[in-house]
Amino acid sequence: MKLRLIVWVGALALVSGVAHAKTFKWTSASDIPTWDIHSQNNALANGVHASVYESLVYYNSRTFKPEPVLATAWKQLTPTQLRLTLRKGVKFHDGADFTADDAVFSIQRAMAKTSNFGVYAQGIDRVVKVDAHTIDIFTKDPNPVLLNQLTELRMMNKAWAEKNRSVEPKDIKTQDENFAHRNANGTGPFVLKEWQPDQKLVLTRNPSWWGKADTNVTEVVYTPVKAVATRMAALLSGEVDFVLDPSPQDLPRVRQDSKLKVIDGIENRTIFFGMDQFRDELPGSNIKGKNPLKDQRVRKALYQAIDINTITRVTLRGLGQATGALVAPQVNGWTEGVHKRYPYDVAAAQKLLADAGYKDGFEVDFACPNNRYINDEAICQAVAAMWAKIGVKAKLRTLPLVTYFPMIQRYEASIYMLGWGVPTFDALYSLQSLVRSVGAGGDGNYNVGRYSNPQMDALVERTKKETDLKLRTELLTKALQLQNDDVAHIPLHNQVIPWAMKKNIDVVHRADNRLDWRLIKVN
Repeated sequence: MKLRLIVWVGALALVSGVAHAKTFKWTSASDIPTWDIHSQNNALANGVHASVYESLVYYNSRTFKPEPVLATAWKQLTPTQLRLTLRKGVKFHDGADFTADDAVFSIQRAMAKTSNFGVYAQGIDRVVKVDAHTIDIFTKDPNPVLLNQLTELRMMNKAWAEKNRSVEPKDIKTQDENFAHRNANGTGPFVLKEWQPDQKLVLTRNPSWWGKADTNVTEVVYTPVKAVATRMAALLSGEVDFVLDPSPQDLPRVRQDSKLKVIDGIENRTIFFGMDQFRDELPGSNIKGKNPLKDQRVRKALYQAIDINTITRVTLRGLGQATGALVAPQVNGWTEGVHKRYPYDVAAAQKLLADAGYKDGFEVDFACPNNRYINDEAICQAVAAMWAKIGVKAKLRTLPLVTYFPMIQRYEASIYMLGWGVPTFDALYSLQSLVRSVGAGGDGNYNVGRYSNPQMDALVERTKKETDLKLRTELLTKALQLQNDDVAHIPLHNQVIPWAMKKNIDVVHRADNRLDWRLIKVN
């Protein structure tokens, strides 16, 4: 894809006292999959959506504590009843008032069958309108992380959704589209002006926004570019201001360029492999009548055959922190104990395979994204070569983000790569999505290997309702350790996220790898 220089022309009125309009041009490897805010739980999309659609509360970019947005106050009336006071005078981009009806509708929409956001509504029993600017959220049990969950439940105008036949979220498992897939009507600081999927996204400043942003940006232009060399060339030439996912090998050059800068930090995202532990026979495998991945010894053999230190040093060029845990250090429940990896040991891996009855190895489908995580395709190529040393012939196929995630959610991959950030900074979010047996209300919504263990399910269910915070953290750690013991997934690394940009760009680096649109400045 050729990256075109977007020239912004025309005069804009002063916004928040800014005398000169500024355009912020940025790029990364993939496009967002949809504008339907409750359809696909995708980190890139969630961050972009937050510029247009707002939630009741949102994380402060510096403290990562939930702070008021469309809700101005909240009070726990009972252990299972949270009352939220909604901000008055807020308007959607089409001029409609934001009211309790919209808040109730939006949370219920996130709980719909076709929504991928049920995990954020975990534990919610019902939402009730008290008056025009007050709602009550009733939970099935006490939920100590409900506010954290609400940071990702963005608000949609009920009347707009009904008028445009978008009451139900777009189902990502099908090709069907609703109006909300390509159109947006939020309350946020920016308005969707144009979206050409896989080509260009343009946002313009919302002159009627209720808030006061510490930004001078009046237009945002996003251009997805799969080829990392092209992205870096665009930054070096001045064609773009910011690259979300720069090339690791180019970072030293960028750091030494007086016109550019890099800021980085550990992301709250862990990269891992999942495995089909459900089917009785794996499609495309030479092993007939049984599924090798159901055997814990086989899963552990695949794990111990991976030289993660070489991957982090060579393939990632230091942009990865090797881990044995399913969550990053910032997440409640993480400990040094669950962080410890099984050792890299080819001989041990070969013995495990032989003990399981696969001394000659086996063939297996292996699917990875090629434009979602840092050097994702290169990592999978390296791992396939490592597995070949123990006789496992991984038939690697790589796909772009927009087709990869619907594919794995249709359970069409035997081994797959996934990166899981934790917006709630609490391990329940990962455990419920990734290792809880597939069920309703967000349970197992990304457990696409369909791992199932009654002991794990019981731990997750206890954690959902435990109010003793010390005990609750211990339960989270116990569940994380059980995932390690079962080798339910193969953890690889926590991403270290560098952002590359022009020297005149001011942004606040966030552990969730998203921009805070209210704080960007072009100097």
